[in-house]
Parts: sequence; C-alpha cells; structure tokens
Amino acid sequence: MTLFLRKFIRKPGNWIALTLAAVLVVMALAGSRLAPHDPLGVELSLKFKPPSAQFWMGTDNLGRDVASRVIAGAILALKSAAVILVSASLLGVVIGLVSGFYGGLVDEIFMRLSDILIAFPGLVLALAIAAALGPNLTNAMIAISLVWWPAYARLVRGQVLSMKQRDFILALRSLGASDTRIMFAHILPNVITPLIVQVTSDLGPALITTSSLSFIGMGAQPPTPEWGSMVSQGRKYILDYWWISTFPGAAILVTVLIFNAVGERLRQTFQM
Repeated sequence: MTLFLRKFIRKPGNWIALTLAAVLVVMALAGSRLAPHDPLGVELSLKFKPPSAQFWMGTDNLGRDVASRVIAGAILALKSAAVILVSASLLGVVIGLVSGFYGGLVDEIFMRLSDILIAFPGLVLALAIAAALGPNLTNAMIAISLVWWPAYARLVRGQVLSMKQRDFILALRSLGASDTRIMFAHILPNVITPLIVQVTSDLGPALITTSSLSFIGMGAQPPTPEWGSMVSQGRKYILDYWWISTFPGAAILVTVLIFNAVGERLRQTFQM
C-alpha cells in the first residue's frame, strides 16, 4: 500500500485529479453554507427567472433557486454513491473471501448467484428491485448495492485464489491459525489496494445509476434536491427554460468526470 501511494504522488496529473475530487467533496460538505437561498423555499412570484446575479442558475417552476438546489444536492449525490459502494464492497469482500478460500460447493453457489445477477443489465435489475421495495432514495441505494456486489466478490475471489497457496499462508495453517484470522488478518490486507481502485472507479457509475433511478421516479422524491430528480422535473420545460435541467445535469457530468479521472489514475498507478 505504501509503495502504491509513493507511485501515485509522483505524477502531477494525479495530484490535479485528486485535488479536484477533494474540492468537490469539501463543497458538498459545506453545501448548506454555500447555498445563497433556501433550496426548498417556494416563491411562485419568482418562478422561471433566468440565470442572473441574484439567481446564478435561475429559478424553477416553483420559484426555487436552482443553484441552491444543485449545491444542496451535491452532498446527497456523494453520500448516496458512498453508501452504495461501501455496502456493495463489504458484501462482496465477505463473499469473495469465503468463496475463494473454501472453494468447492460454497464457491459454486456464490459464483453462480453472481452469474445470475451479472446476466441482467444492472440498471434494469436495480429498477425492478427498487420498484418492489418502493420508490424512495433508501430503497434505490439498497437495490443498487444488491446489484453491484458481484463485481467486488469476483475481484476479491481472484486475489484469494492467487494467494491461498502461497508459502506464508501454508505456514500460518501449520501453526494452527484459524481460517477467519488467515482470511481477514493476512489475505484481506493484500486485497485492499485493487479494491480501493475499483471502488473509486465505480463512484461515477454509482452516481449515474442513482440519478437514473431518481429520474424515472424510483429514487429520491420531490421536493428533495437530488440531481436526477431535478433533471426529471425540469425536462418538460427544457425548450423554454433550459436552465432547470441543464445545471443539475452539468453537475452530474462534472462529478462523474472528476471521479472517473481519479479512478483511472489509480488504476494506471496500480498496473505500473
């Protein structure tokens, strides 16, 4: 891990990508302080105001400040993506460790289950699960987490299969170390680096999937200032009042590009 970090900090481009991601996170955490207006405040006399010095990104059909809602939506977007990836990766790590370490029937059951989930388009399966659970952001995050764990399980399983026959693992077995200790204290630390790379690369897709579910009404519900939901609410006015959908959509685009850049930089460093 230390060697990996040393390689990463050598290139200026890596620092730029990481700095942009850090700025985005800080802005999201300070969202309520940066927002010039109440993101939920309705003022019908101000509806459909174009971008101006008073309203940087204009106002929507209820007179709410679009800029304030975009800023408030940043923390929601990052928190949703983080919860999804942490949940999916934790589930995937446990399943991948157990499956790769024990093999046999256990491995067969988990891998065939992951094959079934991977066979379906992720968004379609997440949509079906979210529809069954009910349309809200929490259920959308649960649905996406259940769809995404196979990628992490397969990554960890592959690492375990390449490590479990190494001399130090065999030595630990001969000394009487328990399976749990071997898996979590000795194998897992060697899996952390590729896992971090994968999680970082998945931040952008997780945000897009969450926003997509909100866009079609299966995620965050109005008046929650969630970017996908905001794009959906403004799409009917897109020809006359373009700013209502354009700015939340641009926020999604910029955020995804930044985290994809960080993930790609991490991946290139790991493969050096």
